[in-house]
Amino acid sequence: MPYESVDALQRALTRDVFHYAKDAKKAAGRALGMLVEIITFYLIKSWGYEKHMAIERRLPEYANPDITHNVEFSLHPSCEIADFRVSKFDLPLTPKKIAKLIHTADWTTEDLKSTQLLSSDETLRNACTLYEDESRIIVAYLGKATKNAYRVSVNQLTPHPFAVLECKRVGVEEGVKKGPQTIEKAKQGAYVARTVSSLQKIRMADGSVYGVLHLDSGDLRYEPYDQFLRSVIASDDPSLLRDFILTVGVVSNHGNWFTSDDHNKELKVLAQSYDWLIFLTDTGLSAFVESLLIKPSKRYKAIRDAFAQSYTGKKGSNRFTKVKITLAADLALQEYFSKHLRTIETWFNVISPVKRSIAELKRELTSLSSKSWEEILS
Repeated sequence: MPYESVDALQRALTRDVFHYAKDAKKAAGRALGMLVEIITFYLIKSWGYEKHMAIERRLPEYANPDITHNVEFSLHPSCEIADFRVSKFDLPLTPKKIAKLIHTADWTTEDLKSTQLLSSDETLRNACTLYEDESRIIVAYLGKATKNAYRVSVNQLTPHPFAVLECKRVGVEEGVKKGPQTIEKAKQGAYVARTVSSLQKIRMADGSVYGVLHLDSGDLRYEPYDQFLRSVIASDDPSLLRDFILTVGVVSNHGNWFTSDDHNKELKVLAQSYDWLIFLTDTGLSAFVESLLIKPSKRYKAIRDAFAQSYTGKKGSNRFTKVKITLAADLALQEYFSKHLRTIETWFNVISPVKRSIAELKRELTSLSSKSWEEILS
């Protein structure tokens, strides 16, 4: 590993990139958190789930719509409604312009969003929402381009997702063993993970965890949680799937979340709440920074350029996030993840369920994405 720890990496960013900031260490820590989100996003994209994805949406609690929670990534039942090319000289790609190119579009023009899929300076908005109402979300995605044209696909998503993914990282000050908000961030993530899905967790007197689900018949079904979870994912029963959400947490920073010998309180809280908890290793995060931000090859220089141009101390200049990113950096990241996907998957350790693998998580997401959701939700 180029750096002996993520703390050393954070110190290097503090010194070399964020020296202009009033609190340079905090700025570097926030940037590392953003990198965890970007790595997670491009991993999901490389797995082929991009056209199921929405970013930063508010999700209601199960059977309690008065309370909603913002989630970083959500994967939804999806169907394509348009796929077309548009000239590279026809920027920006606004919702109104895209709607005009879809002759079957029945969205109210006045209710279209103002966000641009691709701006005049080629800033891409990932999973760009064009329109939404109570029954659907219309989202545009930028596909592979030809020499003279961009490819755009537009999908209709069902508002209720079948999976959510959230990233959690906390930094610590020099000389301090634990960040003051570490446990509070863990509790926040745990609360969301335990309240959004119809499959609820309860702990028995002997310490075992059971899952409980309220069926359409009015009966309660309960089984050991891991067993029940696998049954729901494998099922096509609307009563089990209709309000179910698979919850996935992505955490980073060994020094703060746990040691190699023992999981600390924060990790235990998260591991018992998310269906899947995966850890982005120090080695993985360091390799990403070293290969793409510190010493990139010419092929990946656009990634470093987007990162450097986003952190100059000027407000509104950030074009290197999971939401907005330069098109050149996006294309370079897609190539990097496609070329190195097997290695990148080894950057992650599965914390829970125990003795499970990233490959199994992919299979569960694929199983959920391929369900006959129109029939299940009818």
